[in-house]
Amino acid sequence: MSETRHEEKLEKWAREGKPGSEPVAAATVILLRDTDTGLETLMLRRNSKIAFGGMWVFPGGRVDEEDRAGMAADDDLGAARRAAVREAQEESGLDISDANLAPLSHWTPPAITPRRFLTWFFVAPAPDTQVVIDDGEIKDHAWMSIREALDRRDKTEIELAPPTFVTLQWLASHGSVSEATTAANAREPEFFETRIAVSDTGPIALWQGDAGYNKSDATAPGARHRLSMRKAAWSYERDF
Repeated sequence: MSETRHEEKLEKWAREGKPGSEPVAAATVILLRDTDTGLETLMLRRNSKIAFGGMWVFPGGRVDEEDRAGMAADDDLGAARRAAVREAQEESGLDISDANLAPLSHWTPPAITPRRFLTWFFVAPAPDTQVVIDDGEIKDHAWMSIREALDRRDKTEIELAPPTFVTLQWLASHGSVSEATTAANAREPEFFETRIAVSDTGPIALWQGDAGYNKSDATAPGARHRLSMRKAAWSYERDF
């Protein structure tokens, strides 16, 4: 786990108010499998010396030029699909089919983030083969139930980024791979553009639909679409 937790970094960046880096396109794939005890997802722990160091993440990474080869310049979703397949193989040794990827969401990080990745999240069934990590960018892996991943974060045993946490919350309402992939395919991908507000209890991530979103004001009365990031427990609120 990194020495400075992600929520502490977010609060520091928000207070400083400095502009972040130019955004880079990226893709992530949420690999799922059914077990006797319920739905599980593959989580990877990133090397503490690279971006999102020490965090537990889904397989993924930046979109490379090779992922755009032969595509229209504006086909970001198509390039992200290729990147998700490639990154899954590179980071976990698992070969997945582009045809099995269901686009779930797209995430734009706060403008204050030093390294910004515009990331497509896909859902896909995991192949029944062994996970192999490179022990370079990825230092560990685990199949976790959705509840286990969320509980371990609240115990501060593992560190998650806000998009990972919110995605796990969505997965928690689905009991099987078929149910989750069917739900993802049946809806339009949701776009999240994160803004950070600072409070006495820790940073708060705000998204469209929250009453305080436009002014990054967590005290504004009204509808809620936010993630309150306290060290002991995170709380995701969504009124719609």
